[in-house]
Amino acid sequence: MENWNKCVFLTALACSALAAPARGEEQRESWQILDPEVERREINAPALDTENFEVGAFVGMLSIQDFNSDLLYGVRAAWHITEDFFFEGNYGSSKADLTSYEKLSGGAPLFEDSERDYSFYNLNLGWNALPGEVFFWDVYALKSDLYFVGGAGSTDFLGDNFFTVTLGAGMRMLINDSFSIRLDVRDHIFDRDAFGEDETTNNIELSTAVTYFF
Repeated sequence: MENWNKCVFLTALACSALAAPARGEEQRESWQILDPEVERREINAPALDTENFEVGAFVGMLSIQDFNSDLLYGVRAAWHITEDFFFEGNYGSSKADLTSYEKLSGGAPLFEDSERDYSFYNLNLGWNALPGEVFFWDVYALKSDLYFVGGAGSTDFLGDNFFTVTLGAGMRMLINDSFSIRLDVRDHIFDRDAFGEDETTNNIELSTAVTYFF
């Protein structure tokens, strides 16, 4: 009798074990797969053209030491050697007004009008120090670079040519894959003796440029 009970018990246990996978399959088939239906955004990231040359025109103000601040305009070209460094050439032109002394004294002008023409050219090395993005109204994101430049050139002013050192910083914002906007502040430093003694002058440029990559 005892053996009979063991046989019945083992048979029931085996049948239950065989039925368990079938119930598991029925449970898995009854599960519903969740579909979150997340809407994917399409992101168009701006990128520079494969060429590494940049040309454009700039306009701004030039503060000439001992004179005044006046309109500045010129052209700018750059060769991007790598993503971090670039060579840059600039030519700019402005015109100085009366000096503070001339305005206060009311006497004869110290310089001829032709001598007040101010022009310069320089060659600079630039470093893209902080690449990043600029956001507008949570809608537009423009690739940007905060860069520093330094170089040397020549300034034609007061009937003479002066060796000039240029130091500055700026920001470049890429509108699309070809055009960018640049904002610059630069100091054009040179020695002159226009008033009877040698002095080092700092001539500050504030300018904005639109450039094209090709």
